[in-house]
Amino acid sequence: MSVQASTDSSMQALTYSIFISLSVLCLIFQYWAHRTRSNVTVGNNPQFIKFQRGYFAVYLVAMFADWLQGPYLYKLYSYYGFQEQQIAVLYVFGFASSVIFGAWTPIAAGQFGRKKLCIFFTVAYSVSCLLKLSSSYGILLVGRLVGGLATSVLFTAFEAWYIHEHLETHDFPKEWIPITFQKASMWNGFLAVFAGITTNIFSEWMGLGPVAPYMMAVPFLIFVGVIISTHWNENYAAHSIKFGSLCYEGLRDIVTNPRIFLIGSIEALFESVVYIIIFLWTPVLEPGHPSLGLVFSCFMVCILLGQAVFQVAVSRRVAVTQILLAIVGMALVAVLSLVYSTHPRYRHLNLSLSSLLLFQFCVGVYFPAMSILRLRVIPEVHRYAIMNWFRLPLNLISCTVLMMLHEVDYLHGNHLIFVVCAGLLGLMLVATYRFVRHPLTPSEIEDEEGGEGSLIMEADHIHNIF
Repeated sequence: MSVQASTDSSMQALTYSIFISLSVLCLIFQYWAHRTRSNVTVGNNPQFIKFQRGYFAVYLVAMFADWLQGPYLYKLYSYYGFQEQQIAVLYVFGFASSVIFGAWTPIAAGQFGRKKLCIFFTVAYSVSCLLKLSSSYGILLVGRLVGGLATSVLFTAFEAWYIHEHLETHDFPKEWIPITFQKASMWNGFLAVFAGITTNIFSEWMGLGPVAPYMMAVPFLIFVGVIISTHWNENYAAHSIKFGSLCYEGLRDIVTNPRIFLIGSIEALFESVVYIIIFLWTPVLEPGHPSLGLVFSCFMVCILLGQAVFQVAVSRRVAVTQILLAIVGMALVAVLSLVYSTHPRYRHLNLSLSSLLLFQFCVGVYFPAMSILRLRVIPEVHRYAIMNWFRLPLNLISCTVLMMLHEVDYLHGNHLIFVVCAGLLGLMLVATYRFVRHPLTPSEIEDEEGGEGSLIMEADHIHNIF
């Protein structure tokens, strides 16, 4: 008993010291990145600032409600007495739901109204949270399906509503859109860190258990729904989208353009590993009884640090492709370390934690790098369809690995999953090298020489991975 208590306190102390050290380092690099950033100036336009703050008041609160649900999901299912194989099925249901509905929600938002769909998000996500009060496996499966639908709306309809209002209603310059998304991404990261600390306080310090964060999220979702219903205008897509023809054209671009195919391969291989590790981190660290909320906050700090390091590197004219190649190598080292540290004969929890932190740093660099490469390589007219095709192999890989290697016939499933992840990253390293060696188009050469190039207009650098 005393040895176990000593191990637990050691893990807790290590987690706190890592969090403090990483936070200081992250703030330094965030400040450095801010100094290198060349934003478009908006002056003191009061209408734009008011509109932007109004959007933040809704979007960031919705994101905070989403982040509250990240740290204790696996712990909740384990608390209800489900085995790892059953929990894997619950995760797969959530992933599959998000993919299936993610292909539909942008079209539905444009046709039925983005405001309506955002209000629907608050209702659906609240229902998903409340369903977690039940320990019934069937009800929890339904909750995962509803939650996947809700998150697909969160990651599409809100930003689509903003862009339409920005351009059509207020007639602000298009160049100001990245400013809003850049600020939203930064504050979203800090909210993720704060959410981890908050869940740790309520779930562990106050002893309210792993279901507490989900009940905490509901009032925030209600607030978002009320503000949207009373303050937002309704808007629709200007033109209807023919889903079938759009998908065909996107698939044709993937097949005929080697660089688009390689981008899709890189994304599917890396992000499938990301999704798998989202499932694995809790059972890997659980024997040390760490504060899961604080570990989650450490992950988020690492992602913020990675984003800042990427910004600094790009400002110093380091090629985005070279950054991506280096990050793939670092991620492979992190996963190989996890292969070693999770071996059933000799487990090293501290090494596992350090390796997971390194991997999350790589995630923080990867997403803005990939976002820029997608903007350069994928034609805008077919980007929606191509991105949907990319998500298909991504989720097939992650779901198949989780389901197959958590069958009872497989011993030490988590260790084997990390072996598979190392293989996936090895393939990604080959695909990334081929992408780097493939000749650039004239427009890509111009972007590469322009250094920072275009500001990243996608606000999904963090929120699409937990």
